[in-house]
Amino acid sequence: MNKRTYLKWAAAFALTAGMSAPVWASDTPATLAGTKLINAADVKKMIDSGVVVIDTRVASEFAEKTIKGAKNVPYKEKSTKDISFDATQDQFDLSKLPVDKSAPLVLFCNSGECWKSYKAAVVAQKAGYSKIQWFRGGMPEWVKAGLPTQ
Repeated sequence: MNKRTYLKWAAAFALTAGMSAPVWASDTPATLAGTKLINAADVKKMIDSGVVVIDTRVASEFAEKTIKGAKNVPYKEKSTKDISFDATQDQFDLSKLPVDKSAPLVLFCNSGECWKSYKAAVVAQKAGYSKIQWFRGGMPEWVKAGLPTQ
């Protein structure tokens, strides 16, 4: 094996060692400290009781289909899809969230591979929101459950 081939092989191995997929392609963590993980049935009950539900996906996804009663506050990502993401690279308009930071708040996007709701939950938590409900299953779980969309 020549030196060039060896270096390519070593670099590829170093990048993938111990990983089943690149970090940027990974799913969000299964939990997020300081938030409550909820499912579609929980979200439906919360909507029925007047809790604000935020769709963090881009406007075009929201316009195509969303949870009935949800409000769109897009999380605009430029940071890595990783728990150590740099929120200063992203945009999330906290002024569009409820003024009462102690009121329950549901955040969702497109399930585990979508990091928008995870990142929005982290940012909202750091801004003082204390009752964040994270609907990690997002739109795929909602649609699969046959719940109302708009």
